[in-house]
Amino acid sequence: MTDHEYMQHALSLARKAKGFTSPNPCVGAVVVKNGAIIGQGYHKKAGFPHAEVEALDDAGSDAEGATLYVTLEPCNHFGKTPPCTHKIIHSKIKNIVVGCNDPNPFVSGGGIRYLEENGIEVVSGILKEEAETLIEDFIWYIKNDKKPFVILKTASTLDGRTATATGDSKWITGGASRAFVHQIRHEVDAILIGSGTLHADNPSLTSRIEGVETQDPARIILDTHLSITENALVLTQKSTAETILVTHPGASKEKRAFLEKKGIRIIDVPLKHQRLDLNELMIKLGQMSFLSVMIEGGSTVAGAALRAGIVNKMLLFMAPRILGGSDGKPLFEGQGPGLIKDTLELKNMSVTRFENDILVSGYLK
Repeated sequence: MTDHEYMQHALSLARKAKGFTSPNPCVGAVVVKNGAIIGQGYHKKAGFPHAEVEALDDAGSDAEGATLYVTLEPCNHFGKTPPCTHKIIHSKIKNIVVGCNDPNPFVSGGGIRYLEENGIEVVSGILKEEAETLIEDFIWYIKNDKKPFVILKTASTLDGRTATATGDSKWITGGASRAFVHQIRHEVDAILIGSGTLHADNPSLTSRIEGVETQDPARIILDTHLSITENALVLTQKSTAETILVTHPGASKEKRAFLEKKGIRIIDVPLKHQRLDLNELMIKLGQMSFLSVMIEGGSTVAGAALRAGIVNKMLLFMAPRILGGSDGKPLFEGQGPGLIKDTLELKNMSVTRFENDILVSGYLK
């Protein structure tokens, strides 16, 4: 096997923990000696051993003289666990192959330098793009003042409608598309919707994949007037994840006290143009250690998110349906630009098919 193939195996191990490791990144590692894998592991959860430790413990004393493949630069500082560099040196590893460097500018390259200073040969950048994409939310969070990586997910007919004029939207896309969305829900820290979607759909906002262990994201509801009812599913269902209501300081004190008495967390953000300021919200969510947020709200929230400039990545599902009229709900509410040159353009776009549906994904920043 080649370096790329061993690194691909390490990446596949790391993906197993996607959704479980936040606020840490998911990382995989493989120990190779004489052309054979003698140890492997991945970081399973914050506070648990890092991937390098798992793999080296799996290899045991045979790790001496071997090569370690790891998707992210080994840490060289004390946190909830000791530095992985110390473990690597103690294990007498001869060579290390790294997928991508630590994104933190204050420590990037530090682990590699320390290992090299202790006689270990290091090669970095093997499958770098894949390694960075795997932890794109962590990289964004670290490099951008701890603001969460925001994914905007939409689903529409081919003529760009998310619901009929009566509000009916179940179901535009098929089961395969919805199953994929549940997988993304499992991988992100939080889902965000507006009160319109809350009252129209009464959604659960949980991650449900048959036969697979998943972790529910936190449920964040934009509720300017605290209009939520006490029997809403986001408040009553059994889930280990919390529901957070976002309102403004002028919202009803009585309703606030009623909800807080039930254990519901409420956070305030100021109003901007009579709507909750989404940029201020992202700052607060980042301070709460949310690395990633997926917006699943309706056209009002989706349009507001684009205009606020908070969206990093878009997932646009399109079903082979045509509403054939102008009275349905559009993908985005609000005023758009007057010139085509001012429109938003997706970068690094890809197209995936889910049964009869098409997913267009790409990045805005």
